[in-house]
Amino acid sequence: MSQEQDKDFRPVNQILGTQPSLGPIPADQIFPWSVIAVAAYFIINGIFGGFFADEFQKWLWTALITGWGIATWWILTGGRSWRFLSKFIGVPRWTRGIARYQSFLEINHEAKNRKKKPPRRRK
Repeated sequence: MSQEQDKDFRPVNQILGTQPSLGPIPADQIFPWSVIAVAAYFIINGIFGGFFADEFQKWLWTALITGWGIATWWILTGGRSWRFLSKFIGVPRWTRGIARYQSFLEINHEAKNRKKKPPRRRK
């Protein structure tokens, strides 16, 4: 009986249908992230290189801008970006109300034909 049960089940490769990755980094993000890192390096060390006092500040700012760029790119192009971005969609607040319809033409016509009241006298 155990041989019949073994024939019923087939081994399945767990990796089938998953997204390729290099460790925690998705494979489709490797090239854009490297472009962002190289661009941040050239911006900080090339354009703003003279503004920093020492080498540590250059690398710190390069790492911060690279991290910011990578995070932004991942949020905008990631496969499940809706999980993060859906938190910022405002939910409409529905209320019930009753108002009498009044045409704008009638309002304007009434305002033109209305007589002005004389100013009140103070005693």
